[in-house]
Parts: sequence; C-alpha cells; structure tokens
Amino acid sequence: MRAQIKATGLKLTPAITDYIQAKLDMLDKYLVNQTVTNCDFEIALTTKHHQKGDIFQAEINLVLAGEHIFIQKTEADLYKAIDKVKDHVLESIKKYKDKRS
Repeated sequence: MRAQIKATGLKLTPAITDYIQAKLDMLDKYLVNQTVTNCDFEIALTTKHHQKGDIFQAEINLVLAGEHIFIQKTEADLYKAIDKVKDHVLESIKKYKDKRS
C-alpha cells in the first residue's frame, strides 16, 4: 500500500519513511480484496517544551470502499507511536472485514 507520508515539526528521514512503509506493507495481506481509495500517514512532534522530553504523534487516515478509518496515537517514542497506530488500524481493518462478510 502506498501512502502519502507527512512530517510536522520534525525532519522526515529516509529511515523513518522506510519504517512507516514497512509497517503499512504488513497491512497489505489484510486488504487483499479491498479497495484502498486513500492513505495518508502523518507524524508530528507535538511540543518542544515538555520537561520529560518530546511527545510524538502518529496518525493514519485510511479510506476504504464505504469505510473511513482514522487512528491517532501519541507516545514519547516516535517508533512506538507508529507501532501503536499500525496495531490499532489492523484491528479496525479486521472489524471492517468481519462486518462486511
């Protein structure tokens, strides 16, 4: 699945892009007979003034035929936020497929 990846407040490096794309490619086996109309993935550094460190936000906006899935998660680690979004969107896709069948 090809996604439009956007970064806000931080630099989008090739390593981050590859990591996000690898996580989205894992979802392809669950979307075999589904039409993906649009997929947007955004990562952001929400604030820079926290005493405990940076807070990262990851969100996905996935549009399937007849369904709109939006997941947003925040974490202290960027990669954990991306993983949480992937896990929750996977659950949403499974629910969508069960509902359709």
